[in-house]
Amino acid sequence: MCGRFVRQKEVDEIVSEFGVQEVSCALSPSYNIAPTQEVAVIIEDGVKQLVAVRWGLVPYWADGLSVGNKLINARAETITQRSAFKEAFQKRRCLVVADGFYEWQKKGSARQPIFIRLKSGRGFGFAGLYENWISPEGKNIRTCTIITTQPNEIMQPIHDRMPAIIPKDREGMWLNPNLEDPASLLELLRPYPAAEMETYQVSTIVNSPANDTPECLVPSSIAISAEPTLPFMD
Repeated sequence: MCGRFVRQKEVDEIVSEFGVQEVSCALSPSYNIAPTQEVAVIIEDGVKQLVAVRWGLVPYWADGLSVGNKLINARAETITQRSAFKEAFQKRRCLVVADGFYEWQKKGSARQPIFIRLKSGRGFGFAGLYENWISPEGKNIRTCTIITTQPNEIMQPIHDRMPAIIPKDREGMWLNPNLEDPASLLELLRPYPAAEMETYQVSTIVNSPANDTPECLVPSSIAISAEPTLPFMD
């Protein structure tokens, strides 16, 4: 799964890096983003837009916002089958802007937080879906989910899932609202190349979303190798 991530860049940097044309997002950098918080998302709706969206997808037919607490992630393998996701997968895809994410690796009875990012240091977009939910008061609340896929070699020792990252040269394809072919879209949800990623241990201060400072990214010990290793057996 993906339950916590980082967005270090300012809005103007995101606009430049992703070629955004319209901005309706004023979010500051965040080093420990958690579900139900607002995240920076890129959508294609006539033009490429950067918007702020609540993390935790609420289908348009849902009774309340609390549904989103259980839908922070969508599995790529079943995304075309689940009623909460299949229509959004066809019509409302997005990129959730990030610079890296956290996962917790089991170490005996303890769980060690690990930070995962691209070696290049560049930002990227998680494959996401968004929905528009109308509250009983008539307010339009836009929400999103992050798609997960099978782990690559660097993630296998850490967790049995990883967020799907859309390669830079495929972002336009993923956002294209006119593309509805499931096979073509599912092809984009493969594990990201392990050789382009790196991981290192961070402090347990990231265990609490209340801790949202650059200190969350400080290595707590020697960095973990980015070379493939034997899978961690749960």
